[in-house]
Amino acid sequence: MVDEIVIRPTSGADLPAIDALLGASYPALLKADYPASILVTCLPIISRARPELLRCGSYYMAEDADGQALAAGGWTHGAPQGGVGPRDVGHIRHVVTHPSATRRGLARSILQRSFGAAKASGVRWMMCQSTRTAEPFYTAMGFQRRGEIDILLRPGIAFPAVEMIRAL
Repeated sequence: MVDEIVIRPTSGADLPAIDALLGASYPALLKADYPASILVTCLPIISRARPELLRCGSYYMAEDADGQALAAGGWTHGAPQGGVGPRDVGHIRHVVTHPSATRRGLARSILQRSFGAAKASGVRWMMCQSTRTAEPFYTAMGFQRRGEIDILLRPGIAFPAVEMIRAL
């Protein structure tokens, strides 16, 4: 039941739980929208938690009464690939839901919390780099497609994604 779910900011101690969540989710949920040739090179990179993100204070985890991580995600002022941008633009970061917990409103709740915190800090626009799989979800959350992009994960390894934007 959703009322047993707690959404809280993550810390560095959550690294194993978020790694496990990403490792369970991305291979299962992305396979319908990406060829195996992309997934074999990209999954080992994108299925790892980013310690700096877990410690930033604006990355959240939804967990059940047993402490099981069911979803995670958040936002930052900085773009996913780094750099400094306008302070009125925020970036949705590394949103993920366990395959057994999809369609329960967990990612929606995490994004709504992110929107509120971002707006309170002066952000007027939210950007995201969506997987092909998650594009319908982000559209339902008010994002508009800007276009297809390739996210350079490492030299020679790019992940096809969709850049999206939303006003707060």
